[in-house]
Amino acid sequence: MQEGIIARLITDKGFGFIKVAGQEKDIFFHSNELVGVSFDALHEGDKMTFDIAESPKGPNATKVSKVA
Repeated sequence: MQEGIIARLITDKGFGFIKVAGQEKDIFFHSNELVGVSFDALHEGDKMTFDIAESPKGPNATKVSKVA
């Protein structure tokens, strides 16, 4: 599991990006990958945990959860 904070949310599209310390690029996540939290409950700056999976467009966050 990795940790990061939500850098940006694209609310009308249902996805966002997570900033990970020490990494240049933010990690994409889609609302379909959320576990235990709804997309509407997320805010920029929230701390998240996630796994990373490779996709044709690069790394994506999977199994995304909000840290309480």
